[in-house]
Amino acid sequence: MARYTGPACRICRREGLKLFLKGDRCYTDKCAFSRRGYAPGQHGQGRKKLSNYGLQLREKQKAKKMYGLLEGQFRATYERAEKMRGITGENLLRLLELRLDNVAYRLGFGASRTEARQLVTHGHFLVNGKKVDIASYRISAGDVVAVREKSRASEKFKVFAENPKTLPAWLEGTTADFQGKVLREPTREDIDIPVNETLIVELYSK
Repeated sequence: MARYTGPACRICRREGLKLFLKGDRCYTDKCAFSRRGYAPGQHGQGRKKLSNYGLQLREKQKAKKMYGLLEGQFRATYERAEKMRGITGENLLRLLELRLDNVAYRLGFGASRTEARQLVTHGHFLVNGKKVDIASYRISAGDVVAVREKSRASEKFKVFAENPKTLPAWLEGTTADFQGKVLREPTREDIDIPVNETLIVELYSK
């Protein structure tokens, strides 16, 4: 499957804000966005006024890159959100948050969503006691996500256990126990990403 393999920091510079795609590096002085907070390329420092379409497109690109999806995957997620009851934009963000790779990241098993996705595809996680290696697998309220027993001895998971994250209100568990539980589906207030989902809905509604 095709996937962007270029510099992650270039994406943050293009979108004009930190998307925290490289985990801990984003919090240090090595962060490229902190040193060069303007768009990449020869004309990156020039000011450009975006049209309404440009604003909508950038918002969609921001969400897509933050969660690490390809265009087809993102569009399919939007179409599913559109068919659900409730507000389409909020449904979209909820579906993105309930992906297995994102839940693993939110639980602290990964410095970034990219790292968490890699761990999922390598088969390190169980969902309700069954091995799942599909990053897009949809987690539901009440599901338990745990690290496989034989994976817990690896140095990577030991590092996660020693550096626990503060969990959002819709999750419970600790990296020290190598598992977490989804208490409920997240609301918009629970999702702390700098994305205006209304603009994404407007883009796809044309």
